[in-house]
Amino acid sequence: MKRYLAIAVLSAFCFPLMSQTVSKTGTTAAQFLKIGIGARALGMGGAYSAVSNDATALYWNPAGLSSNKKNGILLDHQDWILDVDLDFIGGSFKTPFGTIGAAISAMHMGEMEVTTTRDPEGTGEKFNAGSIMGQLTFSRSLTDRFSFGISAKIIRESIYNSKANGFALDLGTLYDTQIPGLTMGMSISNYGTKMQMEGRDMLLQTEVDPGLESDPININANFATDSYELPLIFRFGLAYKKDLPNKLSILIAADALHPNDNTESINLGSELAFKDFLFLRSGIASLYQRDSVAGISLGCGIKLKIANSYYHIDYTFVDMGPLGDPQKITLATSF
Repeated sequence: MKRYLAIAVLSAFCFPLMSQTVSKTGTTAAQFLKIGIGARALGMGGAYSAVSNDATALYWNPAGLSSNKKNGILLDHQDWILDVDLDFIGGSFKTPFGTIGAAISAMHMGEMEVTTTRDPEGTGEKFNAGSIMGQLTFSRSLTDRFSFGISAKIIRESIYNSKANGFALDLGTLYDTQIPGLTMGMSISNYGTKMQMEGRDMLLQTEVDPGLESDPININANFATDSYELPLIFRFGLAYKKDLPNKLSILIAADALHPNDNTESINLGSELAFKDFLFLRSGIASLYQRDSVAGISLGCGIKLKIANSYYHIDYTFVDMGPLGDPQKITLATSF
């Protein structure tokens, strides 16, 4: 067992040294699907595929839903960069057949002025742009150590009167190794269709043959828009938890990422817990990723028990360099 585990670790965490020569940055649609969910996860630098044990598993690794022995609901708000906000609501519910989860994620940026070459200061009209995703998830423990999960997602992006639709699947596994405290997680996110903008903003009139000397003949036509793949991400992660004296415990995690629209990278994170009540977190994301602006992340949280339910409040600050310092707040309950 230890031999195979060592091979897996070396394969996953050495692959950034063999990164792509072309990063393919900006070649996929629905970029909001790459924004991490949960203040706890982001506080640990996004090193979460082997940690996922709450409703945030809907994003990081669907197999993790079955690790939570209770039902759970999570509300997540993030002030992202450049006045862009991301909201997420998700829940997981135990059934005799496994754990079922559902979530909605929406990115929005408020109304903006419509401008044209004739009216560069604005026409007086307003338009909106945003993205939304809805998903259903199923997770089940096959043994006391191994679980799997699958998610189906419907995705829509829109700007003014145009929109693009897509469909994707997430797959994940979670394995509690025979080494005490060590877990291994793997997931594939956003495997699905291409997305292409359509709508009445793409309509135009054009001449059949501009070279004709007779009166021009105009016909209705559409702008030809390209179709783009979804941001496919493969994650492999390890997490190790150790109990310490004085009712302390420490969790250390690392994720290796292989996206289809950027170079490979590694996320690292840690969490120090006191009496399973107060939590301090730190992490760093996108190590080895070319031209990354992501820096360190710092976070904290508390966990309260009232009757037979638990309530979580988490906060995280992320350094994004010239793009600003996004902040995230997450409220969650398990019952």
